Amino acid sequence: SFKLIEINKKYKFIKKNSNLLDLGSCPGGWSQVAGQIIKNGKILSIDIKKMEPIKNVNFLQSDIFKDETKKSILQFFKSDLDVIISDMAADTTGNKSLDSIRTNQLCAEIIILSKTVLKPKGVLVSKLFMGEDFIEVKNLAKSIFKTVNFFKPGSSRKESKETYLHCETLNSL
Repeated sequence: SFKLIEINKKYKFIKKNSNLLDLGSCPGGWSQVAGQIIKNGKILSIDIKKMEPIKNVNFLQSDIFKDETKKSILQFFKSDLDVIISDMAADTTGNKSLDSIRTNQLCAEIIILSKTVLKPKGVLVSKLFMGEDFIEVKNLAKSIFKTVNFFKPGSSRKESKETYLHCETLNSL
């Protein structure tokens, strides 16, 4: 949760009336942070793993990449979203290169999803690993968003390859 607090302090994207989707939400730290800020919006957290209930947060145990999950998102919010956050990472295999590629693929899928569920001035924040395919994911983000930033929170371990992608405003279609 400290990472999200730092990112939000820098970019100020979670507001009291935000409609926010938290992907890969288990165990719930990011959802808790969002729930403390958002008072008039809605929060939907999704993970394939079960998550304990959190006040002001709706949870769906599902795979975000299934079509029925995407339909559930649209039905829940009934409009486009203000914010998508994701601290999602692939289960580790022990092979750092493979783990990086698999997590970055999740990030790429979330970037693509954002085109269909975010408001035109929406914000996406997602975990990304510095690795072989970093440039591909960066270029994908730049093809979809007007503003693309990278931020490594101070609470992230120095030796960690993780960084966070902060994207604002969808490019015109």
